Amino acid sequence: MRSSVAIFLVFCLCSCSALDPADETKDWSVAKLYSEAKSRLDSGDYEKAIKFYEKLESRFPYGRYAQQAQLEVAYAHFKYKEPASAIAAVERFIKLHPNHANVDYAYYLKGLVNFNDDLGFLGSYTGQDMTERDPKAARDAFEAFKDLTTRFPDSKYAKDSIQRMTYLVSSLASHEIHVAKYYMRRGAFVAAANRVQFALKNYPQALSNEEGLLIMVNAYDKLGMTDLRNDAERVMKTNFPNSKYLTGKGLDKPWWTFWQLWNQ
Repeated sequence: MRSSVAIFLVFCLCSCSALDPADETKDWSVAKLYSEAKSRLDSGDYEKAIKFYEKLESRFPYGRYAQQAQLEVAYAHFKYKEPASAIAAVERFIKLHPNHANVDYAYYLKGLVNFNDDLGFLGSYTGQDMTERDPKAARDAFEAFKDLTTRFPDSKYAKDSIQRMTYLVSSLASHEIHVAKYYMRRGAFVAAANRVQFALKNYPQALSNEEGLLIMVNAYDKLGMTDLRNDAERVMKTNFPNSKYLTGKGLDKPWWTFWQLWNQ
């Protein structure tokens, strides 16, 4: 008996909540709800826009308004500085509507969210060692932009995505080289060489690889791996014949060059 009463009370409370007279949207049509949500989004009231979009999808889960709401709420979360919620909304939209006319924008937005994440790899470096930063956001952004350009090469977002990918490659490669320098300072020469190898393999066109090859030469030299040292030097001379590291004392005295580099 008590169990039945409890269930009844919970049902009544839920019903009262659903019919909350203070809810200004309770009698709105789907078109009205969408219009108000979009208006709030355009005016920069992202918190209210998110609430309206969520109400719309809850009450009218099917149709073009619901689909558009699912995409626009992701953008609202992005602008409202809620990257995790934005990513979740984007991924849900892609999963539910893989053939939607605007799914290319969903991939683009996913890339933007990670690219602009102030708490991630591409945020401010003030007061923090670069080796402590997690490059996951940058990698995720790159993969999203890559998916976009691969799946939708003619998308209006493709050109911008390619430009951002170029920047990301440079940033990710620089991160690996910076970590390699960190290992060199601490005598972890094998780890330093491995980080450079990773950068060379995954970001072969990055300009920071010039410095990376110098690190590799010095790491192998310190380890007494003459053949590997000479191979790295040969690669460096081939790919960067005019490198500043090849002039003066240069690679003939790698440790002088190494410490000169780090004391610049």
